[in-house]
Amino acid sequence: MSPESTQRQRDHPLAEPHSAIDRGLPGQKDRGLGSDIRKVKQFFTVSKCTGTKRALCIGINYTGQKNELHGCVNDAKNIAKFIIKQYGFRPENVCLLTDDSPHQRQIPTKKNMEDAMDWLVKGAKCHDSLFFHYSGHGGLTKDLDGDEIDGYDEVIFPVDYHKKGEIVDDELHARMVKPLPRGCRLTAVFDSCHSGTALGPFAPALPHPFPTLISPISPLYLPVLLDLDYIYHSNGRLWRSHQVSPKARKDRATPADVISFCACKDSGTAADSQGGGQAVGAMSYGLLEALRKDPHQTYAELLRNVRQLLKSKYSQRSQLSSSHPVDTGMHFLM
Repeated sequence: MSPESTQRQRDHPLAEPHSAIDRGLPGQKDRGLGSDIRKVKQFFTVSKCTGTKRALCIGINYTGQKNELHGCVNDAKNIAKFIIKQYGFRPENVCLLTDDSPHQRQIPTKKNMEDAMDWLVKGAKCHDSLFFHYSGHGGLTKDLDGDEIDGYDEVIFPVDYHKKGEIVDDELHARMVKPLPRGCRLTAVFDSCHSGTALGPFAPALPHPFPTLISPISPLYLPVLLDLDYIYHSNGRLWRSHQVSPKARKDRATPADVISFCACKDSGTAADSQGGGQAVGAMSYGLLEALRKDPHQTYAELLRNVRQLLKSKYSQRSQLSSSHPVDTGMHFLM
């Protein structure tokens, strides 16, 4: 989702598809990732999610700005209520940042978002379960440190991005992935796409020397928001992301258990949609609807069901990515 442009991103090549893990989907053969997967599995521990549960939900409508949206605040509030009710997150351990809040510390400014990310991961331990949800604008900016294959960093936009700038994927990783210990689960949901033809082509007011290219975030980009290495499609097949450079793959390897859900628009139609009688983001609504029907389905089933919901109502595609090979036959857990 993007504040200033509807320019489409070009596609980038992926590796040939491989099975989810070496004991993954029936009928699929290991086509080259087997030894790689076995090495990775020695490096991380799958979280049991039996420890502390903590969540950060961010929804930004950019009210009064020319790039205004309408469903993002509802997304964040709906997600927060759901995880409290369904997955045992304590209300005092759920931080909600929305730009309709009367409290200054709960407005999703860049400073508040950065502070909240630090709070989310502070003191995290093995088998803790952390949850991050973002609904708002996203886009691309020129990569300055050479760690992106395509030459661009992925970004999300705080409500005050015109003055303070965007938050780059490198910072998201440094704040929310790098500090996590082995066996700590982070589940992230990104509901980001562009907001229509009223937006300009660039964001020259942002305080960096390169224009921020704004467009719907492709599924091929979203894993890189957290620098995750593995991409799963609704048929359960695993792809190795080629957008993670060798340098980034080495520098940003993590023993933590990080899983990300995201969606990308197939067309230029508006991302704000109607669900349950209110404006919502399609990805957030699809994920909630699927989990309400079955909170304990497998990752493969969840991805398939979300994709089917989006396909029937919206022009978006769902995607699952992770920091390590995931057995998509495991039940969804937070």
